Amino acid sequence: MIKDTLKKLIIRDLEKLKQEIEAYQNEEKIWYIEKSILNSAGNLCLHLVGNLSTYIGAEFGKTGYVRNREDEFALKNVPRAELVDKVEKTITMIDKTFDMISGEQMSEEYPGDRPLDGASTEYFFVHLAMHLGYHLGQINYHRRLLDN
Repeated sequence: MIKDTLKKLIIRDLEKLKQEIEAYQNEEKIWYIEKSILNSAGNLCLHLVGNLSTYIGAEFGKTGYVRNREDEFALKNVPRAELVDKVEKTITMIDKTFDMISGEQMSEEYPGDRPLDGASTEYFFVHLAMHLGYHLGQINYHRRLLDN
């Protein structure tokens, strides 16, 4: 079932996100931006946690999470340990929440507010998984450039 596949892939990529944040040799570089690179790895990490916590956790897990998207890009110098903790909590939330979602819910229209009007929950979750992978790749590239 696609729900189980998505759960595994999102958790896999969140684990990789945690590894990437932990792998920076210099913690300050997590927040480094230059020229046309406007988003640091730290801000992308906050953005990914906020995105999944909103569209999966709050909507289906009823976690009570309230997103402040502006802070995802405005906050700076959040300690590495705090970023890792946020990712770990997101992993736990994904694990629990996906177990609560039925196959029927996956085929229904996504219930929350989103610009993908009319999209099924399944389609929207695939979109979220791809969004995670996209930014994870950016973080990996950012880290490798700065650690050399």
